[in-house]
Amino acid sequence: MPAPVPVIGVLALQGDVREHLAALRRLGCEARVVRRPEELAAVEALVVPGGESTTMVRLARTFDLLEPLRERVHSGMPTLGTCAGMVLLANRLLDAAPGQETLGGLDVTVRRNAFGRQVASFEDEVELTGVAGPVPAVFIRAPWVESVGDGVEVLGRVARGPALGRIVAVRQGPLLATSFHPEMGGDDRVHELFRDLVSATAREGRNS
Repeated sequence: MPAPVPVIGVLALQGDVREHLAALRRLGCEARVVRRPEELAAVEALVVPGGESTTMVRLARTFDLLEPLRERVHSGMPTLGTCAGMVLLANRLLDAAPGQETLGGLDVTVRRNAFGRQVASFEDEVELTGVAGPVPAVFIRAPWVESVGDGVEVLGRVARGPALGRIVAVRQGPLLATSFHPEMGGDDRVHELFRDLVSATAREGRNS
């Protein structure tokens, strides 16, 4: 019997929604837009794309989506956060906007806009645990992870330059986050890593 096709949503409040949907569909996933609670309830996993993290929280509250998002993330829904999505998944923030909220779930401390302003955006390659060979990484006003809790696996670090050694990819259980935009690099391997995580989580749920 073929494995079930994973149903993965992309939070469509802001950011590179179409690019994430396209990457997931190329990998054989059923990818859906998520803007409302009923759409969130219909998916088994979620991608939280880049954008402006404070704006995304405000829009999520406007669409009555903020608390359902928190509940699903904290109940174990596989979630991939990229750039601002990493910020939203972090339990703790440095350089946060006044009163800034997150979804939480990742036992990490993340520094917003750590790599600098928009003009400091750059491209590089990052070696990721679980992925064969370096992946292209596009950093746009990107965060980095300052510190991780005991249950967090560091998947990737900056390999050169002034940010040498900074953590830019992490995983904690069903949660995966990158500082960079994998949907912009023309390489689907980060999405493939997430797809496989979603499938593994679903198998564990069926066997428990």
